[in-house]
Amino acid sequence: MKTRRNFILTSAMLASGLSLSAFSPFSYNEKRKESLRVGLIGCGSRGRGLASLMRNLPMVSLVACCDTIKENLDKGLTQADKGAKGYKDYRELLDQANVEAVIIATPLYLHFPMAMDAIDAGKHIYVEKTITYSIEEAEKLAQKVNGTSTVLQVGHQYRYYELYHKVKEIIDQGWCGQVTQFECQYHSNQSWRRPVNDPALEKHINWRMYKEFSGGLMTELCAHQIDIVNWFVGSSPEKVTGMGSLDFWKDGRENFDHVRATYYYPQGIMSSVSSVLTNAYKGYSINILGTEGTIEIMRDKAFIYAEPKKMELGTVDGVSGATVKNGSDGKAEPILFESKDGKNLDPTSYALMDFAACIREGRQPFCDVNKGRDTAIAVHLGNKAMEEEKFQYWSNL
Repeated sequence: MKTRRNFILTSAMLASGLSLSAFSPFSYNEKRKESLRVGLIGCGSRGRGLASLMRNLPMVSLVACCDTIKENLDKGLTQADKGAKGYKDYRELLDQANVEAVIIATPLYLHFPMAMDAIDAGKHIYVEKTITYSIEEAEKLAQKVNGTSTVLQVGHQYRYYELYHKVKEIIDQGWCGQVTQFECQYHSNQSWRRPVNDPALEKHINWRMYKEFSGGLMTELCAHQIDIVNWFVGSSPEKVTGMGSLDFWKDGRENFDHVRATYYYPQGIMSSVSSVLTNAYKGYSINILGTEGTIEIMRDKAFIYAEPKKMELGTVDGVSGATVKNGSDGKAEPILFESKDGKNLDPTSYALMDFAACIREGRQPFCDVNKGRDTAIAVHLGNKAMEEEKFQYWSNL
């Protein structure tokens, strides 16, 4: 039972610095003497973003880069450690004995063959989401990794963001009552197209728009939020239906510019995800609806709202102010959070730090191959539901 006494106790815990979020299921150690020697495969915008973050992480050294496009490779090497080597063929990078682990930040269709080759080469792997291009590939990759000492971490970086751990605590403690709905959106008002200087490189650069290379908005954007819902609910969905369309950006692309899918979970919870390229209102957001309250998550902040039928919920751990009150005014109370080191870095930094720690400590990461597989299955079933215009069932796999 949630009582004012319980709230006072949790408030005292917060005041002492012993926030429950200090017990997140991942770790990092900035003072490690031996840094992890990493090779980066894919030096496009995301790969270079990862390289930029690694420059500020003493437990990681970027010693090699690979990209088939010379301009990308040259830019990647500027972010790497002094003396780093560049390669056009990722297999040459995998042959380097000084490379302990690889980061795969390539177009989606390349994730699976590169990860499989990296395992055969004895490398640990950080692979960007979505883990693979297809359900079959996700299952095969998990089968290859499970039961081995290989560390494979998937780049669902929001699992490493303390904001989400705090939100999950509040849900698990019952402050929203029984959660029945998640409403997720990842919206923007832009073409999603990247500039191409050489027409021959169109599909190499704008691969997200073509079905042979990517699952489009679902695999590149919605996958983040589907992964969060799987984590919060504690299971994979049972079935999904959805609709997608290509109605606005008629510029030769193949993947949908509007998608919407609804997932049904075994606990009687439904979750909707949508992504559009024609409107940016509230951009990235997740609304979590419960019988006692609602949580709204934006990219770097979150709020809790009490349901009008309750005049008072009490003092909620991590929520500013003495009381979350209702209601008719619909006042939002911000959810407070802080990373364990007090720095509140980009969540990808903490994901990379945990990757290095897992390898050094011989343990599996919080976002391991199995979680990546399950999210990929949900994502690909959503796309299949849109393509076939009918329900898709997990049990039919």
